[in-house]
Amino acid sequence: MYNTYDTEVAKRFTIYNSLFLDLPFHDIFRTGTLLPILGTACQKGFESGKTPREIIEGYFEEMMPNGTEEKRNDLLFQMIQYVERQVVLFDSIEDAAYEKINDLGGKGSAKALINRAESDHKKEELIEKLKSFSVRLTLTAHPTQFYPGSVLGIITDLENAIRQDDLGQINLLLQQLGKTGFINREKPSPLEEAVSLIWYLENVFYQSISDIMIRLLNRLDQPLHTWENPGLLKVGFWPGGDRDGNPFVTHTTTIEVAEKLKKSVLRCYYRDIRKLRRRMTFSHVEEIIVKALKGIYSTLFEDKPVYKNKEELLSDLLQAREALIKYHNGLFLELLDEFILKVKIFGFHFGYMDMRQDSRKHDSLWEEVFKIKGIELAETEPEQIEQVLAVQSLPDLPYFKDEFHKEMLQSFGAIEKVQETNGEDVLHRYIISNCQSAKHLLEVFKLAQLTLGEGKQNLTLDVVPLFETIDDLAEAPEIMDWLYKLPVYKKHLASRGNKQTIMLGFSDGTKDGGYLKANWSILRAKEELTRVSKDNGIEVVFFDGRGGPPARGGGNMHNFYASLGEKVENSEIQVTIQGQTISANYGKQASCIYNFEQLLSAGLENHLYSDAERNLSQSQRDLIEELANLGYESYKDFKNHPKFVPYLEHVTPLKYFGKTNIGSRPLKRGKGEGLKFEDLRAIPFVGSWAQMKQNIPGYYGVGSAIELMEKEGRTEELQKLYQDSLFFRTLLGNSMQSLNKCFYPATAYLKENKDYGSFWELMFREYERSVEKLKEVSQMDELMGDNKAIKTSIAIREKIVLPLITIQQYAIQTMLEEGKSKEVLQKLILRSMFGIINAARNAA
Repeated sequence: MYNTYDTEVAKRFTIYNSLFLDLPFHDIFRTGTLLPILGTACQKGFESGKTPREIIEGYFEEMMPNGTEEKRNDLLFQMIQYVERQVVLFDSIEDAAYEKINDLGGKGSAKALINRAESDHKKEELIEKLKSFSVRLTLTAHPTQFYPGSVLGIITDLENAIRQDDLGQINLLLQQLGKTGFINREKPSPLEEAVSLIWYLENVFYQSISDIMIRLLNRLDQPLHTWENPGLLKVGFWPGGDRDGNPFVTHTTTIEVAEKLKKSVLRCYYRDIRKLRRRMTFSHVEEIIVKALKGIYSTLFEDKPVYKNKEELLSDLLQAREALIKYHNGLFLELLDEFILKVKIFGFHFGYMDMRQDSRKHDSLWEEVFKIKGIELAETEPEQIEQVLAVQSLPDLPYFKDEFHKEMLQSFGAIEKVQETNGEDVLHRYIISNCQSAKHLLEVFKLAQLTLGEGKQNLTLDVVPLFETIDDLAEAPEIMDWLYKLPVYKKHLASRGNKQTIMLGFSDGTKDGGYLKANWSILRAKEELTRVSKDNGIEVVFFDGRGGPPARGGGNMHNFYASLGEKVENSEIQVTIQGQTISANYGKQASCIYNFEQLLSAGLENHLYSDAERNLSQSQRDLIEELANLGYESYKDFKNHPKFVPYLEHVTPLKYFGKTNIGSRPLKRGKGEGLKFEDLRAIPFVGSWAQMKQNIPGYYGVGSAIELMEKEGRTEELQKLYQDSLFFRTLLGNSMQSLNKCFYPATAYLKENKDYGSFWELMFREYERSVEKLKEVSQMDELMGDNKAIKTSIAIREKIVLPLITIQQYAIQTMLEEGKSKEVLQKLILRSMFGIINAARNAA
């Protein structure tokens, strides 16, 4: 694959990159000619120990000795724009070669899984598991994607032109790219965020999920129209429902987004049924298909809901199916069956929305409820739980003084409304961020009972705790065990099929406890929650809150889910997908199918095949536990360093994330002026380290932990663990990705800084230590030596953006050394961010 990558991607980029020089734009030839000189100056400058300021100022002295400060800055901005477009070109070339550099029918594909199951006489077991298994990818509105919609459209067209080697079209699209702005002038509204992600549902997931399901069922000889698990592959959808720290999402937004989802899926059905109509021209069948066609049209375009739900549409389609068999020997039956399956899969909901809010907001709401009712809040949690469960009705909205509390209550009304119009599937979960106790879950449960469940026998809502910090993960099993035994909650779970979804936060877990401890704590929490749930007769479903980079649970997810072992419930895989990970891994049908199948295969293999590589022995567990604890202590010491928060606030580009206009949510959860670590969102936290090319959350503590064990003469134990355990190998492999994207020479000037010099030295020593120790444990000469294609991709991307990294650090260094913030330097920092993060693709 590496040779293919070099030919199809690396060499093509060199060729197509030269086209930029011929674009008919003012100064583009000059910029394109001067940029490679700057790139070389950056590379050689850092090798010789120069600072970013010395590199940039030295470059200007040589290339623009008489240039004014204004002209020099203008050139830097032109170079930033040029590099941004180089990144787009590289993305498009890589995407165009996707099928050539990834084995779509190889390991991890549905085809390979079926072949293996058949050869091992496990076909029937596979079919049975498929009837209950599910993979759910939840698209989030988390802002890590810097391309506006207009640029994403150009990328799609550019990719197609590159596939066809159409130089004329490529040249025209590069011209368009040169004229198209890369920056949103204003923050998008939550509804605009939703609309931009619905594009992926309509243009990628609708086709890809259908394609996988149809191929899979046909290969296994399972009839499409009666397949009992159409939810085998699902898409979750957070925009419009995710309120955690985002005051701009309202109950009106939720209703509007649900309506957009419904109309979007009906558009897909309308396109499909028009094609079907061209084949269904027979008596007894034609009139039913025409009726369905007109019904979808009226429901979609005329706001006349001929079909109120998917069951009514399916009833007509199944009637047409019977007539097709009875009167016409099933001619074109496979086309009708494929459409029936699509309607079963996507219903009238298209994506599964979730509502999400922070537990502290519910605490505050209940405090006002008790205040209005004249009830003094009890001091202990058990007493507070009794108070909450004893409430029989909520005060009317006019009694509430806090407008946000009114909005929270109206959100429950929005759930009821969208369930009525789109079906219960569209929104049936409420997620509690920062869940730390049984009270936090019961607060939402009772609110739902008194609003959405008023007058109903059963509550049509699942209450989902999100455990995030290391302490919360450790306490989660005891919390859930207590809840499972609580009669009122036990009765609720019985009405919901004795199934409990529990969300686990990789992003905030890593932010709180460091890389090793967070990942190990989540695995241990899953194992204990599985045990506790089984003991109580509950089927637990785990929903992983992951980001794009390894520091937030990203990296190689296929290997991660394939490595969980027998102690973790394996009924479903649920995971969040966000930012560049959506566009990079699921933005095209080929990549979407490949990555969906990889996750599906991982979960199914974990069920069908139990081996030593997947299941950790007690000695292996003890070793990982010890290593994780050592890493945790190292990370805690670092996090508690007096310069940790000031460095983030005053040195890194953290504060500029709020000015990028890529997402609707604020930079942090709290409203106070100062920066508090607990209020800091994981995305800007990880993103800031990525901008600095330090990637702390992806490795800090790994090197220290290994070194301490090495001093005890236990290197061979770790090497054997790396060879024998897929979980441990995946864990360290993802950390290697973070390390490979580090570039400490860019910030080496900080070691001379009187405020942050020792802090930088601390980071750098741990970086060097981690690189050295990971090579020793993996017994490789270089990090990621077993994955040359990804390593090469990272290297090319980092080389492309090296001028941007240097320009950004030049601006940061200048402001630190001069002790003042110039507007032009701030703008250079902000403008450099876009290209740096886009080039990373998974933001680490």
